[in-house]
Amino acid sequence: MENILENKSVLVVDDEPDILETLEELLYMCSVDTASSFEEAINLLKNNTYDVAVLDIMGVKGYELLEVTNRLQIPSLMLTAHALTPDNLKKSIEKGADAYIPKDKLVDISIFVEDVLAARGKGKKSQIKWFSLLEPMFNKLFGKGWKKTDKDFWDSFDEKQISSRSNNQNIE
Repeated sequence: MENILENKSVLVVDDEPDILETLEELLYMCSVDTASSFEEAINLLKNNTYDVAVLDIMGVKGYELLEVTNRLQIPSLMLTAHALTPDNLKKSIEKGADAYIPKDKLVDISIFVEDVLAARGKGKKSQIKWFSLLEPMFNKLFGKGWKKTDKDFWDSFDEKQISSRSNNQNIE
């Protein structure tokens, strides 16, 4: 079976050199460009084409970069350690991120990138796998009932998850 990540072009933006290096190693099957600042990332986006972007939220103006990658129709995963809050999770989804990944789960980045690329390949913006894998962690970190503070948003999100999951099962 061919790996969906094989030879994909990935932009990774983070202000921590060790994170950039780790992601380069974890995504070894891809062609990875790294940037440690907003300006560096913009320059790479102007001069290259990417299949997917992994953007740190803090330190590199991640949300502003997300606006740019959305305009360029590049699927984007938000990466965070310091912005790990229900508000930032919601904001990432609302602003069009394909996934929101805690740096604690960096080791699984290829699973999340594969999920995003597979969904986009079907013309969808599915958030089934990454969210179902990370929801137990969010529940533990954010506390029981964390979705209640923004019930309408999360009810709608959960509804889309169920609908998308049903559609995916019908396809496969």
